[in-house]
This record gives sequence, structure tokens and C-alpha cells, in this order.
Amino acid sequence: MNLMAGMRWLAVAVLACAALLSAGDKKDKPKQAEKLVDSGSFGVFVKGQRVVTETFSVQQDNGVSVVKSQLKEVGGSGSSGQKSELQMTGEDLIRYEWSDGSGSLVVTPDNEFLREKITTSASSKPAEQPYLMPSKTAILDNNFFVQREVLLWRYLATAPCHDETGGRQCQPADFGALVPQDRTSMPVRVELVGREKVTIRGTQLDLLRLNLKGDEFSWALWVDDKDHFKLMRVLIADANTEVVRD
Repeated sequence: MNLMAGMRWLAVAVLACAALLSAGDKKDKPKQAEKLVDSGSFGVFVKGQRVVTETFSVQQDNGVSVVKSQLKEVGGSGSSGQKSELQMTGEDLIRYEWSDGSGSLVVTPDNEFLREKITTSASSKPAEQPYLMPSKTAILDNNFFVQREVLLWRYLATAPCHDETGGRQCQPADFGALVPQDRTSMPVRVELVGREKVTIRGTQLDLLRLNLKGDEFSWALWVDDKDHFKLMRVLIADANTEVVRD
């Protein structure tokens, strides 16, 4: 699959851009069947030691993308740990939920903005925090790397691109992002760097590298354009952290 064809498939499969989704035939169509877009797990390694496993799935059901994730610390028991569920249609947030067994939060659109409700074990009444941010804001919560994968898909499907001798080039793009656990919002920038050889579990792969940057962080991420642009590796050099698809 070439890069452009993959991007167009991705725009439909992951609902990365509402404009792309609405293009084409406007006639009534039958309901879409539920479709699994991606699933698996990421191993999170700090200084070479595995500390967390993130198990995730991304699926579509009648125009709604549902991104589920669960974290399990090494040595943890059963299904303990953090859980999240992100629901979107097009680029727009429908609902985001997070819990860790002792507290939970929910983010939903409120008219033209977003509202977060936080519940803790110490209080029966949820606290609320509004954000002057639109429903197209990306959710990038702590420790959930599949949410970064979804942002990369959105970028690859919508960024202005052109072909050059050395390959396809795409302009950087800026996004507004919300980190619900921290109750903070921030601008982030995604940029396609180009093709690189990367060794994962002893196998050398030819992947696309992208950079994800904010005011206080800089990550390198690699996706496989031969396999629906799945996220394969993340390097957070400042934190001696590497994330690898199992």
C-alpha cells in the first residue's frame, strides 16, 4: 500500500477528518458493521526494564470510533490499573472516561466547549472544570499511547503533503490537546520526519518517523505504513523511556 492510499483508507477507517468522511456518495447507505481497526498491546520500558503493559483496541461501530485501553503494571494482579475509553465521531469528542479504582473522570462536550467531571473516593460530589476548547480537541491522557496513535492517524490523513524526490513530505500541524488526569490543556505539534530503519525485538523494520512536541516534551514515534500506519515504537529520550508494540 502506498502512503497516499494508506492515508485515505485511514481517514475513513479511523474517522480522522469529518470532511473526508462526508465526501463522496450522499445517498442513504446501510448501517456500517462493527469493525476492529487495531488491537494489541504496548510494552513500556524505563531504562530497559518493562514497567507497564497497555492493552488496547480501536474499533468503529456505525460511525463512532471507540478507543479502549487498560494499563497493568509489571507484577500487578489481574485487571487492576488504569482504564480509559474514548468515543469520537469524525474529529469530534463524544465522551472520554478514565478510572483507576479509587477515582474517575469524564470529559464531554458542553455547548461549544468541554467540561470535565472528577470523582474521588474522598468526595461523593464530582468536581467540575470547564475548558474553553472545542470538541475537536485531542485527548492525550497520561500513559495511554494508543491515544497518540489516533492523533498521528488524524495528522497523516489531514496534513498538507506533496511528493518530492526523496519521498512524500508533509507540513507540520498544530493541535489543541487535553490531559484530563492533569486537568490541563496545551498545544502540540506533529511533524512527519521521514523513513527510517528501526530495530524492534531483533527485527529491522522500515518505518515512518514522526515527532510529537509540546512546550515541555519531545517524543519520536514510528508507524508502519505497510500495516495501516500502526504505531510500532515511541522514544521519550528525556525520560529514558521506550514504548514498543508487542
